Amino acid sequence: MNGHDALEFTIRRKVFSLFGAQFHIYNADTELIGYCKQKAFKLKEDIRVYTDETCNTEMLRIAARSVIDFSAAYDVIQSSTNTKLGVMRRAGMKSILRDEWSVLNPEEMEVGKIKEDSTGMALVRRFVPGGKLFPQKFSYTDAQSQQHAEAFTHFNPFIHRMTIRSYPTNPLDPMMMVAAGVLLMAIEGRQKG
Repeated sequence: MNGHDALEFTIRRKVFSLFGAQFHIYNADTELIGYCKQKAFKLKEDIRVYTDETCNTEMLRIAARSVIDFSAAYDVIQSSTNTKLGVMRRAGMKSILRDEWSVLNPEEMEVGKIKEDSTGMALVRRFVPGGKLFPQKFSYTDAQSQQHAEAFTHFNPFIHRMTIRSYPTNPLDPMMMVAAGVLLMAIEGRQKG
């Protein structure tokens, strides 16, 4: 995957997967550009993203720093160079009512946030019967509150899909956006069932 060319991509998660979630990552032309299989029953997440289903070429590693933590931090590492691209940190208790993540650069300075669209809609999705029918929406904003990307889920009872659009103004490495999408699908998706 050449993430620098991709301004839009879609992550699909199979709903019926016996041992761990499977994610397929497609570019805007619906070409497979990444694959990930999340291992089931792991206390400490270690997510690997590969170029395809053969899992021969690893392109991205997303590793939790601790076991079962509401404010978990995930190091995002480009596999080919073993370079840390940044850190994604879940906003702990805030994320119970409305999903929120901090995006940190390799030096661990906060450079932005990923937030669910609104607290009201987040509460509807979580606590109102049928609320899961309303797709989730997220935005990535930098430290100056300038929006650089958006993500939204699509309703489908058999396949959970999320589309991520990164604007040309986005200063983040595109692989950080891939990591953000995978984490939103894997971690937040697991909590919502």
